[in-house]
Amino acid sequence: MTTHADLGLDLDVSDTDAVADRRDEIVAAVRDHAGTIAYQLAKLQGGDYGRRELSTPGGTWTVKHEAGELEFLLFSPKSGSDVYVISTKQPPDPTDLAAALDDYANLVAAWNEYVASLSGVLDGVSAEFPEPASTDGVVAERDRVLGAIRQTCTLIAGEIHRYEGDDYGTYTARVDGDRWELKWDEGTVSYLRVGGSGGLYLLSQYEAPSAADVREYADSFRGFVEAYNEFVDDLESDLATAEL
Repeated sequence: MTTHADLGLDLDVSDTDAVADRRDEIVAAVRDHAGTIAYQLAKLQGGDYGRRELSTPGGTWTVKHEAGELEFLLFSPKSGSDVYVISTKQPPDPTDLAAALDDYANLVAAWNEYVASLSGVLDGVSAEFPEPASTDGVVAERDRVLGAIRQTCTLIAGEIHRYEGDDYGTYTARVDGDRWELKWDEGTVSYLRVGGSGGLYLLSQYEAPSAADVREYADSFRGFVEAYNEFVDDLESDLATAEL
């Protein structure tokens, strides 16, 4: 049986445990310390996640947080490759870590300088503002007009449902160049839309249109009702000529 000695491989292999352990110890200490910066940054930005770049003599540091916890700490030196001092993936190479930590004190100084620059920035800013105007009156008028439109459309939907005999369907008419479509479902209004598939929903199961849109189309709605009445008149005329 061939052995390592026979192959000339009877050589000692150095153990990296001590270096890896020391690296992990330093990374843990940096995570705790930089975690304070991440937490303070999260409070300052006020969001669930964010980041901040800080320039130092050695390069640029990027602190990224998520929900106030440090997600990563990246060092981008002025020369050389980026180093993720802290990340959610593998730990950094010990040599790269050592090079980055030579500049870490400058990161802390840059952070402190940044925070100091914000001191007093809101001094003298008044927190007293004019009272916002209420939209109650506008909303009430919009709802009054839409209520009348819905009531009329409900009558139309009921009549068409009774005439057609189907559980659901649509009635369309063209008014002043616009295509109006009333969709009904078992005699109730599903929607009233102006302008085709990409148009405006005057009535729907979702949000109400703006007061300006209601104002724009309220008069045209009369034309839609008149078109429906003409449709019914034509039906009655056709039926009047039928003989049994």
